[in-house]
Amino acid sequence: MANHVTVQELVDKVRLKVLQGEEYLERTITTSDISRPALEFAGYFKHYPAMRIQLLGITEISFSKDLTSEQMLEYMTRMCTPQTPCFVISTNLPIPEELKKAAENAKIPILGTHLTSSQILSNMTSYLLGRLAPRKSLHGVLVDISGVGVLITGDSGVGKSETALELVRRGHRLVADDRVEVYARDEQTLVGTAPAILQHLMEIRGIGIIDVSTLYGTGAIMPEDNINLIVHLETWTPDTKFDRLGDRGDKQTIQGVIIPKVSVPVKTGRNLAIIIESAAMNYRAETMGYDATKTFDDNLNRLIQQNSAKDTKEKEKK
Repeated sequence: MANHVTVQELVDKVRLKVLQGEEYLERTITTSDISRPALEFAGYFKHYPAMRIQLLGITEISFSKDLTSEQMLEYMTRMCTPQTPCFVISTNLPIPEELKKAAENAKIPILGTHLTSSQILSNMTSYLLGRLAPRKSLHGVLVDISGVGVLITGDSGVGKSETALELVRRGHRLVADDRVEVYARDEQTLVGTAPAILQHLMEIRGIGIIDVSTLYGTGAIMPEDNINLIVHLETWTPDTKFDRLGDRGDKQTIQGVIIPKVSVPVKTGRNLAIIIESAAMNYRAETMGYDATKTFDDNLNRLIQQNSAKDTKEKEKK
């Protein structure tokens, strides 16, 4: 879990301009919440969220013009606390002189952008949520199969990495091998990425470590991906029952997000890459409204009804 982000990282990732205080960009951001000061411009500081980025837009700058210079300097000085990471001014608006002075005294950087307040608020929140969200490390392999993020899990040695390598050879993309760091972007979106030390790398028993980007090109890797489906590989045994119709609806909850899950038996002669590829395509079809299991049930019920009607007619003839 990343417990903070520097202002410099925010500038680089969200493409902000440094308007003042370039030497103070190592200040840290510890929350994804962003404040748009309103009551503060009226002198109310009882619940001032000092640890948040302070975003000033057209509304805030326009309101500040109705204040005297002394009032504005007082309020700006009170907003510039040791915990305040930075100020961001949207829509290419000019920096109020009082803010320039107060921020310089407190060694707080002022950033700017041509985007509107709503646009830059969305961009910064999205980036900070991803960086500051609690992370969990899972044992598995994450592969993007035609836009579907598939987390392959199973016991050590069951063939997860070898199957993922075959999927890469079939044109799909590797996100992470062996360890997958996951975090919830929101209540319905789970994201997976590789630890920095393992990015682009895979361990294949008998060969060792390989660099997927070097062997198969940069198109064979992704830095992160949503996790849409979990495929659990299980060693096949005669007494283990596996789903044959796809109607169990197994799910797994990770970081509060519910992810559909299928279990695939591992047995000599089975092409796991094709099976997992088919599972991903079937998931995509279901999200588009097509359910193969329901189609089978409908066809079966229709056949039963037809045979029943046929039997009834034959009995009536007798």
